[in-house]
Amino acid sequence: MSHCCDGGGASRKEPGTGIVSRGISRRALLQRLSATMGAAAAVAALPAYAADDKKHLKLAFCSQLLCVVPYEVTRAAGFFADQGLDVQLVYSRGGSAALQALNSGGVDYAATSFDAALNAFAHKADIQRFAETGRLPLFALATGPKTASAIQHISDLKGKTVGVAQLGNADYALTLFLLKQAGVDPKTVQFATLGPNLYDALRLGQVDAGMVQEPGLTLLQRQGARVLANLMDLKDADHYLGGPYAFMGVAIRKGELGQRQDEMKKMGKALAAGLEYTKTAPIADLIKALPSALIAGGNTEVLASALNAHRESLYPSKVQIDRAACERVLQTQLDAGILKQTVDLDAILDTSVLGA
Repeated sequence: MSHCCDGGGASRKEPGTGIVSRGISRRALLQRLSATMGAAAAVAALPAYAADDKKHLKLAFCSQLLCVVPYEVTRAAGFFADQGLDVQLVYSRGGSAALQALNSGGVDYAATSFDAALNAFAHKADIQRFAETGRLPLFALATGPKTASAIQHISDLKGKTVGVAQLGNADYALTLFLLKQAGVDPKTVQFATLGPNLYDALRLGQVDAGMVQEPGLTLLQRQGARVLANLMDLKDADHYLGGPYAFMGVAIRKGELGQRQDEMKKMGKALAAGLEYTKTAPIADLIKALPSALIAGGNTEVLASALNAHRESLYPSKVQIDRAACERVLQTQLDAGILKQTVDLDAILDTSVLGA
């Protein structure tokens, strides 16, 4: 299970790439049209976005399943192409790797959690975030199936072992926040750093609770696990966090803001259309848009269940930045001690291109 919420500074290398996703090629489109229209007619019928004069861009992001969906859907449905953009989606090993690639010039844009963007900015990455595609963190604090009866509330975690992906990540910061809110001193809780093994550790009872993602959450619930706080649900987010919590969004190198404004507006329009489609399209169509390598074991039924449960809450209806949601992330990072000093949100957020 990949985590796009990792922190980290900026280095000078490209992200590791497991999957590279692009829209339909001009050649493939010609072949499809030629089958029914003839070659000459097919060339004449090509829409503007299928021509070779499309703007070619690279956008790096993490490989976490629910982060990916709006971007792949925007690509597959042709919304990037409608704006004259040919966007290559580059899968990175976490948000910090995507931001490293952006800062070093390896890609044109990076889509990451706001936690990762704050951390990179604090480490002198010269970036600005201008669009949002996710308004909630992709985590739920849940027990294991074997501890569900004994742990019914967050306050019951005192003296227990809680699994997180990595100390300093967004899931760790949110766990600290929830514990303090419930009156539990984090020093009374033992944290286990489990990375991608968190699901199995919870399933087998090796830890008492953990901050899990999908599809792990759905699978654990089917085995009897108890959800203590589902931050992928707007009602729980309102209750525990005070409202939306900025998550996935797109950043650019600050020095290129002036010269890229036109394509940024086009990307914003494309992603806005993609978000609307993600929230309303048949679930089966969304799954078809995803690379097969991304779906663990090819189990589309679990993914369909997770998307159906969370898409209305997770994905916003617009791409404009929600400053209050960004402030919640910043405060959580400061309270957890992950950020040692505050970050000027006016310096990292840009609302001049897409508006507020």
